[in-house]
Amino acid sequence: MALGLAEVGADKFATAESILGWSVWEMSQADPLTLAQTQYTQPCIYTVSAILTDRLRLQGHQPHLVAGHSLGEYSALYAVGVLTFAEGLRLVKERSLLMAQTTGGKMTALIGFDRHKLNDLVAAQPEVVIANDNSPDQVVISGTATAVDNIVQQLGAKRAVPLPVSGAFHSPLMAEAEAKLAEIIASTNFCDPQCPVLLNSDPTTPLTDGASIKQRLLTQITAPVRWREIGLYLQNAGFDEVWEVGPGRVLTGLLKRTAPQLKLRNVDSLANC
Repeated sequence: MALGLAEVGADKFATAESILGWSVWEMSQADPLTLAQTQYTQPCIYTVSAILTDRLRLQGHQPHLVAGHSLGEYSALYAVGVLTFAEGLRLVKERSLLMAQTTGGKMTALIGFDRHKLNDLVAAQPEVVIANDNSPDQVVISGTATAVDNIVQQLGAKRAVPLPVSGAFHSPLMAEAEAKLAEIIASTNFCDPQCPVLLNSDPTTPLTDGASIKQRLLTQITAPVRWREIGLYLQNAGFDEVWEVGPGRVLTGLLKRTAPQLKLRNVDSLANC
């Protein structure tokens, strides 16, 4: 995911290695199974996204509003000056390790389903939540393995794909990890953003002060990712173009299904900056 960034991102790769104790550049070229482990994936995505953000800034591009999907919120906060690169990476490092150490629970992506039926099933099952509301036809449910499997069986979605994760992220089962990370977040300095920030936990209220953003981030690991609503907000608020900055093009695809009026651009490599 870091191809072509060795030279332009040299300073950040060096800073990341001093914080992490391993090379983001080397890990980004590792075999997919290793890179897919969350303790490596999260710092790599954050670092590469920051390098691409720097390139856009050097070219004179500035956002009018930023948002991120789960981990991507940390990249968004770096992009608008709420966190320095090093501060953000230290939080991402701890977040990734705590999430990697969490065991038990299950996450399953559902594609093509009756949303009303899903809402009713989840409301009746306290051990499952909608962890990621990604688009009108794609969500991820999270909770105990038995409860998740029961909902999958009753719902009858077109596709149900178990995710290769160690725990039930963005669910109450992450409370212990969240509490440990919250202590570190509380001691980190959050500056006011250079433009409004739209967070997953409240996709209709852009925030403009660091204190409010910090308070929201304290509960991010258990709170749901309401990406579908963020897409609707961007479209309804009059934004006409959204840039996805970082490895991959997943969010662009989700936004295309949720808010088809938006013009979308991917900045996933140096060539696309």
